Amino acid sequence: MISFRPHQQECLEETAIYPKGIICATTGAGKTLVGIGDTIREFEKETPQTVVVVAPRILLANQLSSEYLEHIDNVAVLHVHSGETTHFSTTKPADIQHWDQIVKVAFNPDAPKHKLIFTTYHSLHKIKEAGIKVNTIHFDEAHNSVQKNFYVATEHFSQHADRCYFYTATPKYSSTPNKPGMNNVQVYGNIIANIAAPRMVNEGYIIPPKIVAKQVSLDSTNAFERDRNHLLESIDDSGVSKILICSKATKQIIALMSQTDFCQEVTERGYSWMVITSKTGAIIDGKKVNREEFFDTLHKWSVDDSKKFILLHYSILSEGINVSGLESVIFMRSMDVIGITQTIGRVVRLHHNDAKRLRTGEIEPGNLSQYQKSYGLVIVPTFNSVGINTTKKIQSVVDTIFAKGEPAISVTKR
Repeated sequence: MISFRPHQQECLEETAIYPKGIICATTGAGKTLVGIGDTIREFEKETPQTVVVVAPRILLANQLSSEYLEHIDNVAVLHVHSGETTHFSTTKPADIQHWDQIVKVAFNPDAPKHKLIFTTYHSLHKIKEAGIKVNTIHFDEAHNSVQKNFYVATEHFSQHADRCYFYTATPKYSSTPNKPGMNNVQVYGNIIANIAAPRMVNEGYIIPPKIVAKQVSLDSTNAFERDRNHLLESIDDSGVSKILICSKATKQIIALMSQTDFCQEVTERGYSWMVITSKTGAIIDGKKVNREEFFDTLHKWSVDDSKKFILLHYSILSEGINVSGLESVIFMRSMDVIGITQTIGRVVRLHHNDAKRLRTGEIEPGNLSQYQKSYGLVIVPTFNSVGINTTKKIQSVVDTIFAKGEPAISVTKR
């Protein structure tokens, strides 16, 4: 039996009323449990149900699959993406259609009658092409759905699925009718729930971020040396043990490792270092590992207060991936509103000791002075007046989310 937080229960009440809509959920609010709770409720129906869960990346699709199946059993499971999974997986519409028919006509009375499909935005059109009936579809990190390559399938299921829900902390709107946007009520419905950050802070589920602008010197050294100097200075100034570093491109990370002494310097400071990008794969202290070992190690180190580590990534960990324990994030370059907001979400999760003490009543929810980790440190590089304006813009976004309790909306203007 799942114990839902009050705001999650409120969201479930809304999905029971509205067949379509947007759920704005700040990172750490537990939006995945809302989707799980809704799916459990749908699977209580006598009529067989097909539920689809859409994620921006294979890694997140697999994570969502594990989280859903912790609470749901006796269900037929299909993955529609090109990644590895322990479940039956295909990207061929004919195979999807065949799987759907096999489950539908199973003669064994004990066989699962409900169907649960995990896919990515890249592969969602394959389910559309298969022509199977979808009863409910949950779009995770739904701001991705407005991308041109994904929108046709999104619009299709909005029109043809019985129920359709879009989860995001950062809705993406369009100010022109020529571009897709989540303000298109016919496709996305209205915002039916807003899990606001101030409430989550006050109730002891997340902590606020603290933005620090870091002036970067534009001296005669090359860009990679500037990156190296910026990061080492930021690490030394931060005084924290578990740091996420976000690059704007994989080549930045490769150059940092191969053309500077950054890895040697952080090792001498007592840090282990980890790298994960789609091009380099997963690396721990210079050794290539598979993703399972990488994330097992990451989670182990995250709850070890004595362990110091630095994690460099490009894009992989920005959206939805459940990583706790990170204390600070350092940007190597500025990012857009969605990238900034999603990345900030990686460091506003509770310290594991604080979470435990909140559960036992040793500390008061929202009384940050009692917390071991009272804020998530966000370090943003500034190079000139433009960089300073970027920092102000980021602070404005943080104020919108954590002071006003409103979602950070990204708007496409052309």
